Amino acid sequence: MSSSVITAPVENLETLATHFFERSVGQWTSQRRYYTLESGETQEVVSNLSVEFLNADHPDILALAKMHDLDSAIICGVRSSWESNYISPSRKQATGSTVFGIKGNILYRDRGFATTKPVFATYELRDRNTMQLHTEYGGSAFDEELKLVGESYRTRQTIISRAGQEIMIGQYLETRA
Repeated sequence: MSSSVITAPVENLETLATHFFERSVGQWTSQRRYYTLESGETQEVVSNLSVEFLNADHPDILALAKMHDLDSAIICGVRSSWESNYISPSRKQATGSTVFGIKGNILYRDRGFATTKPVFATYELRDRNTMQLHTEYGGSAFDEELKLVGESYRTRQTIISRAGQEIMIGQYLETRA
């Protein structure tokens, strides 16, 4: 079976990633579950997400480039904001936002999933609808796939590993409002 990962010059990869970001813009409802593999515990979360496209000259993108000490511009990005309600096993609410930006095959973030410090991921596009990310920090690795399904749906899956051992899986179904 051959791989269908898009292998393209950097400029084309950036163009495809830009289109992926533009198609992700909007209001989304995210239903997700996190599975802790060792304990078998499951956590359910429902979030309202807002995804906004940011051009290269947007102040948040310029600040992101500075945060990562980049000497040339990030080409574009998105801001994702959320209001989350943790359903089980405990009830709690969380709000926040993060800024993503791309340059070459690197996706820069102003914060990570499990840290408030800036992080970066390598990314690939399996096809025009599917972005795969790999991020490492703090002794953990995060492998994520985001897939646009038509105009109204998006799926995501995240596998979190530590010391080469998978410890958690997050699965998401997101519906555009």
